[in-house]
Formats: sequence, C-alpha cells, structure tokens
Amino acid sequence: MRRGLKLLPLLVILAALALGAGYRYWQTRLEAPLVLEAPTLYEVPAGAGFHRVINELGERGILADGWAFRLMTRLEPEAVPDLRPGEYRLTPGMSGRELLGMLDRHEVVTYPLTVPEGWTFAQMRQALNAAPKLEHRTAAWSDAEIMARLDRQGEHPEGRFFPDTYRYRKGISDLEILRQSMQRMDELLAEAWAERDDALPLETPYQALILASLVERETGAPEERGRIAGVFVRRLERGMRLQTDPTVIYGMGDDYDGNITRADLREATPYNTYVIDGLPPTPIALPGQAALEAAVHPDEGETLYFVARGDGTHHFSRSLREHNNAVNRYIRNR
Repeated sequence: MRRGLKLLPLLVILAALALGAGYRYWQTRLEAPLVLEAPTLYEVPAGAGFHRVINELGERGILADGWAFRLMTRLEPEAVPDLRPGEYRLTPGMSGRELLGMLDRHEVVTYPLTVPEGWTFAQMRQALNAAPKLEHRTAAWSDAEIMARLDRQGEHPEGRFFPDTYRYRKGISDLEILRQSMQRMDELLAEAWAERDDALPLETPYQALILASLVERETGAPEERGRIAGVFVRRLERGMRLQTDPTVIYGMGDDYDGNITRADLREATPYNTYVIDGLPPTPIALPGQAALEAAVHPDEGETLYFVARGDGTHHFSRSLREHNNAVNRYIRNR
C-alpha cells in the first residue's frame, strides 16, 4: 500500500506529461499547412456546419488531420468559426489555424462589377446579366417588374441607380446589387439637394437628377461639368430650349445608328430638347456624384452655348453669333 502511494505522484506527473505532449501534438496538427500545390477555391455551402466543412476538406485531400479540428469543438469551442456561405481562396503554405481565421473573418472571395458614369440603365442590366457567379434573377424581368420588386412601383428606372464598382460574392442576386445602387443614389441625391444653390430653376430633387444626367452625357472633360451645368441652368432661367443632342439620341432608342440628321432634330419625341421646352421627362443616363454636384452648384457666367471641339472639351459662347462661328470652326469644317 505504501509503495503504491509513493508511485502515485510519479503516475500523476507522467499523466500530466502525456497530456501536455498530446496537447502540443494536437496544436501542431492545427498549425500544419494545408495540402495544396496551387491556390484553390473552396465553397462553404449555405447552411453548412463546421463538421461538414472539415469532412469535405478532408475528402478533397486538402486537410490531412480532420480529427484535430473536430476535437476543437470539444476542447476549444470558442475557436470554432461562425461560418458564412461563399467561396474562400486557399493558398499553398496556409496553416489550418489561418484557414480557421479566414473562415471566422468571413473573408469570402468577391468579384467586381463596374458601372461607369453615364451608362444607361439598359447597359447596367447587360453588365449584370453577364456578371459571373451572380444569381441572375432579373434577366427575364421587365424594367417595370424590377422597379416593383424594389418597391418603386411605377417609377422610371433611368438615373435611379448610382454608377460605381460593386463587389459581390458568389450567390448574391443581381436584384441585391440593384437595391444597393438605388439606395446609394437616393442618399447622394438627397445630400446634393439639401445643399443646393439658392434660386435654381429646379423644383424637385428629381429635376436635379434629370439635369445631372444631361451634364453627365455632355461632359467629356470632368472639369467642364460645372460650366455645362451653368449653361443649362441659364437657358432654363431664360426659357430657352436646352437643345442637347444626347436627349435626342436617348429619345431615338434603338433607331439611333450613330448619326443624327436634321430630321431627327425635328422629330417630336418626349426627349427631343430641340422640340420640347424645359427638361426631358426622365433622366437619360446614370449620373455620378460629380454630375449631381454640378447640377445643384452650376458655375456662374454668361455663356449660353457650347460646341464640342473634338478633343473631349467644348467651346463656350455668350452669343448665338459667336456660337455659330464656333460651329463652323469645329463641326462644319471637320
């Protein structure tokens, strides 16, 4: 009995050493690199649990010691990641611990979708339909159905979406990107309208949005946005027609073949600002933030006309005579 009691401390020490060694070995297995020769995408399915992910990585030969990670749910449950569905990029040399951290931080692979300033809503829809790994829910919908799904029943979609680069993960729907884009435009338009110049000939934020779209489509040189907005504002104040070609083109729709004829300028459409007074009924493009700012803070001056020089910039004129001379110089001679 006494001899057994003497051996007890030794047995306790040996057991502690064994446990310590086992713990250290377990930690080394968690720190071991993944079995990869090249970067690999792994997708966490929607609703997948931690054990399923570990088992799938083991079945694919990426994780050699799945037991070590399953043991974590008992020994370190607080370290088990909160999984989010999506694709994750696994790279050679990445350890199991680094994988866990990436999963816990939800570092899913994202893809860019760029909508340039001045695009139309139709062009934005084409880009959405072509975007890889996006859920294309709206492809077969009409514009009216899209707006209804966005709780904007009866609204015209043109100009309502902010042009920007949006990042999305696999499985996100195009409707969600449209919702984000619309919310962003709502916010920026509200901010611009709240800080607008006094005495603008605009009655609503929507009119500012329309004007911004004209500025966006006419601007080739960014520094001219304010000057172009100034011309449009002064023409509105004096009751002059805006006479801007992009509105004619927009009103022609699919009939536009790259050229505008005199007959086109005389064609009575709701968007032909050579025929109608004031602003067109809707925006004609998706304006960016700089165009919104120009519409509500137009440059002061006396110019009432402008004509493209052919290099992206414009010649601005105070009188019709000066404008006609500029047209002869930059358009007719060319």
